[in-house]
Amino acid sequence: MPKVTGPYAPGTPCWADLMVPDQQAALDFYRDLFGWQGEIGPPETGGYAVCSLNGEPVAGIMAAMNPDGTVPDPMPPAAWTTYLATADVDATANAATTNGGQVIMPGMDVLTLGRMAVISDPTNAVFGLWQARDFLGAGIVNEPGAIVWNELNTTDPDAASSFYSTTLDLTATPMENAQGYRSLSANGRMVAGLQPLSALDALPPNIPSHWLPYFAVDDTDSTVAALTRSGGNVLAPPFDMMAGRMAILQDPQNATFAIINTTASA
Repeated sequence: MPKVTGPYAPGTPCWADLMVPDQQAALDFYRDLFGWQGEIGPPETGGYAVCSLNGEPVAGIMAAMNPDGTVPDPMPPAAWTTYLATADVDATANAATTNGGQVIMPGMDVLTLGRMAVISDPTNAVFGLWQARDFLGAGIVNEPGAIVWNELNTTDPDAASSFYSTTLDLTATPMENAQGYRSLSANGRMVAGLQPLSALDALPPNIPSHWLPYFAVDDTDSTVAALTRSGGNVLAPPFDMMAGRMAILQDPQNATFAIINTTASA
């Protein structure tokens, strides 16, 4: 089991969570699709649910709400958020602002678990920052049902590459045999990808720049079939590519994510 036993290097995607109108429906859907276990959390955490896989934290699911606990009106669209590790949330948020980004939610403590902020980069892609204390982030990765990859799809790859380099010390490098695709590396280790938003023909028109989480699966086609039976949407049907067999999907509340079987040959 690929368990995470130490802290994530700064700049590395370390967590992903989902904000939805109907939290219980999302918990039920991802339980059936990926085998996650989770329940609505206590009031002091705003009901935040930490979902687990094989006993390890794998992702979060929360109900959409305003900072004061009221229901938003209008309701924001359901969306996954990728969190990047940092040793200092506030310093990184300040750097993001200096480098053309915007702070959407300033640094705040989450009990004794850590400190977080939400940022948008200069191309309007939203992501989170996580400064770990008692909670490192995902405790299991790179196996079926867990996060295996995170990808920035952006309207301006050059501006995004510069921003993440100066803000989080992530190095963008063209990926061999993948035209227009760049890897993002932290301390010399590839941790994420970056590509032009226009490369994703399957997405609805006018979708903004965004981070896309990929979940590993044993069988891409059967997972897509299960999602369809549960009311989800298929944006890009299963197809083979250099890293395996993948698909781009929406859950029944229209949150977009990808799945991939990395053992499938392209």
